[in-house]
Amino acid sequence: MASVKPLTALSPLDGRYCSKVDRLRPLLSEYGFMKHRTEVEVAWLIGLSDLGLAQLPAFSAAARARLAQWVAEFSESDAERIKAIEATTNHDVKAVEYWMKEKATAETSLPELAKAAEFIHFACTSEDINNTSHALMLREARSQALLPAMQALIDRLAALIELTAATPMLSRTHGQTASPTTLGKELANVRQRLRIARDVFMAIKPRAKMNGAVGNYNAHLSAAPEIDWPGFSQRVVEGLGLEFATHTIQIEPHDWMGQYFDAVARFNTIVLDLSRDIWGYISLGYFKQRLKEGEVGSSTMPHKVNPIDFENAEGNLGIANALLRHLSDKLPISRWQRDLTDSTVLRNLGVALGHSLLAFDACLKGLGKLEINHARLAEDLNNAWEVLAEPIQTVMRRYGLPQPYEQLKALTRGQGMTEATMRQFIGSLDLPKADKERLLALTPASYIGLAERLAKEELAAK
Repeated sequence: MASVKPLTALSPLDGRYCSKVDRLRPLLSEYGFMKHRTEVEVAWLIGLSDLGLAQLPAFSAAARARLAQWVAEFSESDAERIKAIEATTNHDVKAVEYWMKEKATAETSLPELAKAAEFIHFACTSEDINNTSHALMLREARSQALLPAMQALIDRLAALIELTAATPMLSRTHGQTASPTTLGKELANVRQRLRIARDVFMAIKPRAKMNGAVGNYNAHLSAAPEIDWPGFSQRVVEGLGLEFATHTIQIEPHDWMGQYFDAVARFNTIVLDLSRDIWGYISLGYFKQRLKEGEVGSSTMPHKVNPIDFENAEGNLGIANALLRHLSDKLPISRWQRDLTDSTVLRNLGVALGHSLLAFDACLKGLGKLEINHARLAEDLNNAWEVLAEPIQTVMRRYGLPQPYEQLKALTRGQGMTEATMRQFIGSLDLPKADKERLLALTPASYIGLAERLAKEELAAK
């Protein structure tokens, strides 16, 4: 087969769902990896030219601008040329170095670049370039793709909470009827969790190292012992907007990556929890789903509108978290000064984050289809008068009435409770008039505690 098309792709991210993850392609694809490698090599080369080495004079403004142009205008044809070189070198980083040397030699109007060709990748090990590129890739994937998608979910929940803060809903603990809440307050619980998980993710600082083959600047010192190489490396890394790793083996330890993947997985777990709950509420009839003209819910049952968006979200979140947790567990482990097991694993960054992004999109789409079924919510509440056993026995406890819990247990457990039954029981109690009247006024729909206030309090948070 000559070329891969969506219909022949092995991964659904490059097939069925390719349009859903387009945001990640320029960042986490092999093309994106090559572009970031070029960015790192250029930053290192320009930094070297400012060290005052007699053999590498400081670049002119024109040369600096041209080097920056190599990064800004990096194209698919550039990536294809690097792949062609790699076919000979069988080494991907060396192929980038050779491509840059080709570019430098071809800049006839800027001979200083050709003269500096041997300083491209000077004293670097491949991992100096790769780990720094991975840090840039993950930082940009976070800011340009993941955080906007996370925030869209948080914002969509806020809109739903505003609509439903005061909408009574029967709770179910252990799957059984329980003290009522409001729909908005239950969504507020999830929104708060997602905000906290988002903030943890945002706080992680991408790190990088540029200190040679085993982290000791061996080659650097052999060529130029007069240079403060740790200080120089730190300036280059921090100039790229990354935190500098001072002590490493050949590879940066990847502990920060483990935190990054764990943080995404934690956010994913909360979205999965939400997806399952909404699926259940749709099953109970609490939500309807808006219909789209032409869509089919079932191939054989015409009446069905399946909650496929939440099912897609759940499935993709499972795949994403399996990969993310493998990345988190595996990457910080390397035999001695390094092995290559991290290299092939790191090529799956786009897969793990792609399935996460796909799931966020599915959940967001599903939330956008929801319509509240007020009649069904009210019906469920009106059929659950037994939930008022809790406030009744609690007031009885306050005033020292005998065996309040046991009396309500005998009255309600396994019995069909009605409004009349509960009011008759309340009327028989020896309670102060105000308390008795307050209990008589209660309904399952009004017994919501501070749920509405709690829901609205969450709306104040960003």
